[in-house]
Amino acid sequence: MMQGLAKLRQKFGYISPPCTQQDEHATKATVVISRKSRWQKPGKKTTFRLYSSSHVDINTGRGKLSPGEVSLRKGKKTKHGSIDTLTYRVYFILEPDFGIPGAIVVKNGDRDEFFLRFVTLELSESSSIHFDCNSWIYPFKKTNTDRVFFFNTSFLPRQTPLALQDLRQDELISLRGNGRGERKEWERIYDYDRYNDLGEPDKGQDHVRPVLGGSKAYPYPRRGRTGRPLCSDRATETRNKIINLDFYVPPDERFSPIKLSEFISNSIQAVVHFVIPELKSLFQGDLLNFESLDRIKRDLYYDERNRVIEGIVMEKLKVFLPNDLFKEVNKAIKEHPIKFPVPQVIAADDNAWRTDEEFGREMLAGLNPAVIRCLETFPPVGRGERQSSITASHIEGKLDGLTIEQAIDDHRILILDHHDYLMPYLRRINAQGVCVYASRTLLFVKRDRTLRPLVIELSLPVDERGEEISRVFLPASQGPDGALWQLAKAQVAVNDSGHHQLISHWLYTHATVEPFIIATRRHLSTMHPIYKLIDPHFKDTMHINSLARSILLNAGGILEKTMFPGKYALELSSTIYESWRFTEQALPKDLVKRGLAEEDPDEPSGVRLLLKDYPYGADGLDVWTAIQEWVTNYCEHFYHDDQAIITDIEIQAWWKEICQIGHGDKRSDDECWLPLDSLTNLVQVLTTLIWIASALHAAINFGQYGYAGYPPNRPTRCRKFIPAEGTPEYADFLRDPDKYYLEMLPDRFTTTLGIALIEVLSGHTADEVYLGQRTSTTWTNDGEVLRMFQEFGQNLRRVENGIEERNKNPRLKNRWGPAKIPYTLLYPDISNMGGEKGVTGKGIPNSVSI
Repeated sequence: MMQGLAKLRQKFGYISPPCTQQDEHATKATVVISRKSRWQKPGKKTTFRLYSSSHVDINTGRGKLSPGEVSLRKGKKTKHGSIDTLTYRVYFILEPDFGIPGAIVVKNGDRDEFFLRFVTLELSESSSIHFDCNSWIYPFKKTNTDRVFFFNTSFLPRQTPLALQDLRQDELISLRGNGRGERKEWERIYDYDRYNDLGEPDKGQDHVRPVLGGSKAYPYPRRGRTGRPLCSDRATETRNKIINLDFYVPPDERFSPIKLSEFISNSIQAVVHFVIPELKSLFQGDLLNFESLDRIKRDLYYDERNRVIEGIVMEKLKVFLPNDLFKEVNKAIKEHPIKFPVPQVIAADDNAWRTDEEFGREMLAGLNPAVIRCLETFPPVGRGERQSSITASHIEGKLDGLTIEQAIDDHRILILDHHDYLMPYLRRINAQGVCVYASRTLLFVKRDRTLRPLVIELSLPVDERGEEISRVFLPASQGPDGALWQLAKAQVAVNDSGHHQLISHWLYTHATVEPFIIATRRHLSTMHPIYKLIDPHFKDTMHINSLARSILLNAGGILEKTMFPGKYALELSSTIYESWRFTEQALPKDLVKRGLAEEDPDEPSGVRLLLKDYPYGADGLDVWTAIQEWVTNYCEHFYHDDQAIITDIEIQAWWKEICQIGHGDKRSDDECWLPLDSLTNLVQVLTTLIWIASALHAAINFGQYGYAGYPPNRPTRCRKFIPAEGTPEYADFLRDPDKYYLEMLPDRFTTTLGIALIEVLSGHTADEVYLGQRTSTTWTNDGEVLRMFQEFGQNLRRVENGIEERNKNPRLKNRWGPAKIPYTLLYPDISNMGGEKGVTGKGIPNSVSI
């Protein structure tokens, strides 16, 4: 008899007590795990137990624990979507008075970590309980603690079953840590720190960077704390070797193995695209400049008729690269074209980017569409009431018969203003060897709603007292004036490129979202309904931000090498964060503030666009409205009155920590935050957060390669100023304006490096999860919530249909423009689950995931 029991124990994975599948108290469970590598899998030392959610153990005050521990044995290889997994069948003994399982305890007694995707308990043929885990489980010998996961039922804190209350609180406490020590890779600790990891002062003065955050001089959002030792200055955190990707990110925030592999592969491919033209230029002696616009296209972009001879290039490349890296590069070259793909902006017409109409259109539908605003006063006035040098004579007669006052009142004069925030830094920026102005650009909305540039003002500081000198350039199409106008537009594009990458992209999405993630993990239980609502919108953000601080934003990093602010890039973004307000990040508020919309209670979004052919605004408001409706329905389902929000201790602690610590440098700015005292305000906060993490990021990130993949259209720095008449430089300019133009733009190396970077940033990966999608249909057991989420998806499909219809309308000229690029950056692409990837120019991922 005892031998028979032992065999049953071995067969079904029990440590104690034994049972058979036919035992009336045996509960079958499905455990699905992703392995870190194919030879690693959890074994019999990994065990599971259950906590009851309905019956309290009088000895512990917690839910009853299932007797014995169930171990994993004989997992079968399976697939969940495109992911290779292992599926185990295990059986729990649940006593008749155990009640309803509400939590599962996992102890990894094996040697390696594994990724636990989910566990499903089959209570009967028609009843099951699902645990949506999606977390790394590290060996107990490292963590010295078990992992607890709760079932997929949502509870506000005061509604939590008594049996789970202590477990809920203990889990949150464990995630906060004690704020001491250096974090280890297996620790799940979420804490805040300042941006003190950008410089490397021990390498010398050139590598010193200010600490951002925690001071009036350099306000900034907080980042995730790693606790690494400090440099000799006792302020800057030491940096690990990036070659090993050796930095702390809480395990559950890391890229999946699939995404990490794809990210590395894409980066290698981009490096190949970067290296090949550079090697070719090295061998041919073209070290500094492209000799013509045609040469840029011929040298950089893939064309079967003009393909580089791979064998010759690889033989030369072999001399420069370590053997292992050479093999990877050689493999990538064989699998993919060794030049960059042709960017959209020159795919249909090589010269459309040079037109004034395309120059203006990209301010409404390009990479940085949330900066342009209506002019309120003429002439423009800057800080200290300093008046612009633009005069009425520069623009009169170009306003379709309107006076300047009439055009302003009719919202038909727009301004792209890159003046005030740049002027205090310009002397130091240009001292680095670049030649950049601060710019103001005025544009007129024509009758067909396209934009006509009116005037460009370029300014330079004269001294440290704030005196400046300005030059004004007027549109021209031929002769020296036409060539000078092209130089002026290039300088504006340089300003806008810097603002786009450092402010609109990095600061306003990546950096501002990270404190929300940290606060969510520290204060909202996974059982909290708001946690379940916003969790998908945090996927991969902390990991990509950590990578950015390691190789892009750091002292000497890629952005400092390619963008015009150089070593002052992040410091400059800090000065702009000083005026950032979360309340103004809501799209309707932003459009009204910029004078491009007005409040209208009859509109679903609450505002009405004043410029109807504004692709970012029109599509954005549709997406915003769909998000807001979903969030409203969801919150109303769980909060039946304002008092329920006020008395929710977790949501109040979450919001307080975001306002006072995560964005602590903004805590005294009353206009920055809404009080979380009503359903209306909660919906506004959550809709704004989801908008920033999903649609706003998509609008400014995934079109990068399409527009900036061709550097003359979006240069990132300048090496020459615009020549003044009567100077030797002006004589050079007159001899060959195109050559001067190319010599003014970044050198070959900087240009090609920048393209390689944005090629990686512009692509979707295979595991992307788009707005309106979830990785699992069992993320909640609430049927009404699932119905509302399905309705959200249907609304997003209607948004897609609306975008397609607008793109077919020939009267909406700003949706295509001379370059023939359809505006699809806010096309949700909700059906693309595991489908099209790469540089698609469409799709709204749930999160800031790249």
